[in-house]
Amino acid sequence: MATIFEKIIAGELPATILHRDERVVAFTDIHPVAPTHILIVPRKVIETVDDIADEDEALLGHMIIVARDLARQQGIAKDGYRLIFNCRTHGGQEVYHLHLHLIGGRVLGRMVHRD
Repeated sequence: MATIFEKIIAGELPATILHRDERVVAFTDIHPVAPTHILIVPRKVIETVDDIADEDEALLGHMIIVARDLARQQGIAKDGYRLIFNCRTHGGQEVYHLHLHLIGGRVLGRMVHRD
């Protein structure tokens, strides 16, 4: 069964697309946690970070370059931003199709709170 991201990539579900090329699609998150919250999603289906193959190295690098360029376009690069890959349940992954969160536009604070 196709994930929500596969349906967005295929044009079956609406999304605010900010970048599209032969390797990735980037769009705004429908539940943003900051003023800028963009998802960079590979067209290739990879379920989790743990499922990345050695041959995906260039794809991952491309995702980060796209995130950098989008941060600049969104005007958040100067003040800073966060890039996040979540992996599985304990990592907070909700959609099992690899995706990179680009988050910024405000002070984000600590990434993980200490107990």
